[in-house]
Amino acid sequence: MQLKQIKDIFHSELDAIYTKEEVDHFFYWVIEHYLGLERFVLVLNPLVSVSREEEQPLFEALAGLKQEKPIQYILGSTHFMDMEFAVNGSVLIPRPETEELLRWILEDVKADGLDGEDLNIIDVGTGSGCIAVVLAKELPQAAVYGIDVSSEALSVAGQNAGRHEVKVSLMEMDIASVPDDLVQFDIIVSNPPYVRYSEKESMRKNVKDYEPALALFVKDDDPLYFYKKILDFTRDNLKPGGRLYFEINQYLAEETKQLLQQHNFSEIELRKDSFGNYRMLKAIKPRN
Repeated sequence: MQLKQIKDIFHSELDAIYTKEEVDHFFYWVIEHYLGLERFVLVLNPLVSVSREEEQPLFEALAGLKQEKPIQYILGSTHFMDMEFAVNGSVLIPRPETEELLRWILEDVKADGLDGEDLNIIDVGTGSGCIAVVLAKELPQAAVYGIDVSSEALSVAGQNAGRHEVKVSLMEMDIASVPDDLVQFDIIVSNPPYVRYSEKESMRKNVKDYEPALALFVKDDDPLYFYKKILDFTRDNLKPGGRLYFEINQYLAEETKQLLQQHNFSEIELRKDSFGNYRMLKAIKPRN
């Protein structure tokens, strides 16, 4: 079958669910992943054909997309910070705002001349390991740790650390019950669960039906639960002058900031993402 015909089938089956631009993106992503073909292939050769064997994974991907399964889970990978990461249904799909948070951390570290230092860094709720792996890659002198309650997530994080040939110390651990003998950290970073269950109905099916609820949702009556537990952890495990970076719920930005003020953190800064929403927060632990 001609590749152009398959593209037309993608549109006929998916345009009622997604925008035309999204369907184009899915199609080109799929042919690049399975066939190694660049997106301009149809411009150079409009009549290019593929074999029945080559068609099969394309139509399997189409079937998943019709069920609104995330394309990243269908392909088993995603791009993040110009790197490729394995993902599956046990981990969140890395988002652009998490890239922005990472760039903020790296900018701060390099601006302060700490990129060559032996920093201790921990990623709380590491999931796919995308944050920890990028930090280990960009800051090779640092000792990077990643903790998560999910053994399945840690397995994915381990794959990604191996893929990018970095050392990340991964531990299955609940932030609410961390052992006392953990090292002290210079940087703690976390993208914890922060979506209230009341917000679930407004979310797209590809998120609420496929991404792990454990990593997404919190009870409406205590939406800052995980931030509180991480702040308890900072009491003994973040060095004086150490930095704390959070990804946050844009609807709870001020409440999260006030929580850090209550714990006597200083230099608290909220930052907007590229869409103009407050999605990131940085704070410094007092030195006395």
